[in-house]
Order: sequence, then structure tokens, then C-alpha cells
Amino acid sequence: MRYIRQHIQAIIENYKGDLPLAHFLKNYFKQYPILGSRDRKILSALSYNWYRCSHGIDGTEWLDNLITQWLNNPAQFQNFSLAKWLHDQAIPIDIDALFAFDISLSRGITRENWLRSMLVQPDLFIRVRKDKGKLISLLNGAQIPFTFITDTCLSLPNGAKIDTILPPDAYVVQDASSQTIGNFFTPHKNEQWYDCCSGAGGKSLLLKDIEPGVRLTVSDKRESIIHNLQQRFRLYRHELPVTHVTDVANTDQLTKALGSKKFDNIICDAPCSGSGTWARTPEQLYFFDPATLDRFSALQKTIAVNVSSYLKKGGRLIYVTCSVFEQENEAIVAEITKGTGLQLVQEQLINGTGIKADSMYVAVMLNS
Repeated sequence: MRYIRQHIQAIIENYKGDLPLAHFLKNYFKQYPILGSRDRKILSALSYNWYRCSHGIDGTEWLDNLITQWLNNPAQFQNFSLAKWLHDQAIPIDIDALFAFDISLSRGITRENWLRSMLVQPDLFIRVRKDKGKLISLLNGAQIPFTFITDTCLSLPNGAKIDTILPPDAYVVQDASSQTIGNFFTPHKNEQWYDCCSGAGGKSLLLKDIEPGVRLTVSDKRESIIHNLQQRFRLYRHELPVTHVTDVANTDQLTKALGSKKFDNIICDAPCSGSGTWARTPEQLYFFDPATLDRFSALQKTIAVNVSSYLKKGGRLIYVTCSVFEQENEAIVAEITKGTGLQLVQEQLINGTGIKADSMYVAVMLNS
């Protein structure tokens, strides 16, 4: 126990939140090859749980208790729930202390609901593209439990080893709330679509699976990400989209990339705080700096206004964030509609906490 306690203390003291915790732990473990597989699993789990709840619990006795239990019974790694463990151990937690900032949330989620979700590791979700019966058979054969959220969305235990048993082109790893964004697309064949902040293409792939006949353009300012997107399109046998490596917050770069082109629909999955996904990355909750919110909201407005000028008459801007903060959601949409004349026709905070998923915001605006 002392050995594990020394390492977890070193991790807590040296990690400053300046890179993802997963990357930090990977580098840390490289420095200590003597740490076995069980030790690494325990230290990883302890680290994530520390950042989930330590702001709301006095002292560190709870951490020592958890170390002792895991060392005595490693099977507790399976389906461990921090929220349940704290309840069973009668350890009091000040939920409100987990997030010390007075920041308004979007309609559709409460502060307590959001913060309590931080104590729960979200599930792994996949979107079934084809061969559903075969996938179900393979999962059952591997004794991997799953639940249908929708007809094509499956929830599985986080960390389930599915990549070695499922055909890679038959499914997409995609959060349940992200899959729900597809309900707002309503695409038609030969329409011109633009995914302006595409990332690795999760929503572009969703769009093409719904309607392969759309004519798609994508952009991201990271060339490596565009390369990943192209690789995924090849895997799923979709026609490669027109791609641009460009910063859509820069009007000159955007003009150079798109020229006079106009689109029927634009997906703007804007950079954001990611607060709707912090249950997966609790270190971001722990180290949150409210100054970043102003920077993100300014960037979101700039990007959305810039790309809106490339909408056809009657075209739609589909604004998306993985944030639960009003400042990045409803407030930005109000600024967009005011600055561009676009009309808000639909918006929703997709609250995924009830199914151990992310939470996302989507707003559809019309160029009337």
C-alpha cells in the first residue's frame, strides 16, 4: 500500500493539468517500468477518481481506504462506481464544491445533475452501421454486456475490448449524444454540406451514413486530423470529401479556401470548454480556469459568423458544442442571430447524464 500511496501522491503533486491526464500517466509509467499491469491500473483509476471528487471531500483518508480495498480485492476494478462506493462507505461529499464557479448552465440540465455525473465514468457507445445481428452475436460470444439505447446505438462498459472482435467497418465509436445530433441533419441527395470544424470526422461520417449522396466539404486547421478523417472515410467506403486545412476563424484563410462557394447546410461543431464531456476527463473539471470560457465564446462567435456567409438562401447553420454552459450555447446563438440575421428554428441541450453519456448542445439557424 505504501508503494502505491507514494506513486499516487507523486502523480497528484506533479500533474498540473497542462495536458490530458491519460498522456501524463502514460509518460509517468514509462519512467517506472517496474510498475506492473495491476499497479498501473490501480494508479490510473485512483488518479481519475481523485480529480472527480477530491474538491468535495475533506482529507485523503478516503483515498487510503480505496487503495486498501483495491489491493485486497482487485476484482473491484470491474464496473467500479465512485458514486456508489462513496455512498456505501458513508463518505460525505459536498457536490457544489466540485465546481466553485458561478457559471450559468444551459436549459435542460441542473447544476446538481451535471456535477453528480462527474462521479460516474461514462459508458462506451458505438453506432451500428451494418450487420447488427452479427455484431450482437460477436458481443454475446465474447461475453461483453451491452444495452440498446436506440435501434443503432449500443452502450457497453467503458474499456470493453471490442476492436479485436468486431468488424471495423460495421460500427463507429461515437457517444450517444453525438449520435443524436444526426436527428437534426435531415439531408437530401446532392445537397452541398460543409463541416467547418470537422475534427476526425465523427459527424461527417454520421451525415454520410444517413445520406451518402450529399456533396461534402470539410475543414480543420490541423493537417494530421484531416489525414485521420480521410483514413476513416476510406475504412467506411465513403467517397472522400473535399478537404481544406484552414483556420475558419481567419477570414482571409476561409476566403482563400472556399472562394465564392455556397452551401445548403453547414455543421459548426465549435471548439468549446468540453464541459459536457468532463465526466470522461475529470481533470478538466479540477483544473478549470474560467478565463478560458471568454476565449472560447469569442472564438465560437467568430467562427459561426464567418462561415454563415457561405450559406445559400434558405440554408441552415447547425451549431454544436459539447458544453453545458449557457455562455457557449444560448448566448452565442443570440449573438449569431443578431449579427447575421439568421433565424433560430430549433435548439436543444442533449442531456446524456441519465444514460452515462456526454451532454451536448445543438441549435439550427435558417438563412431566411
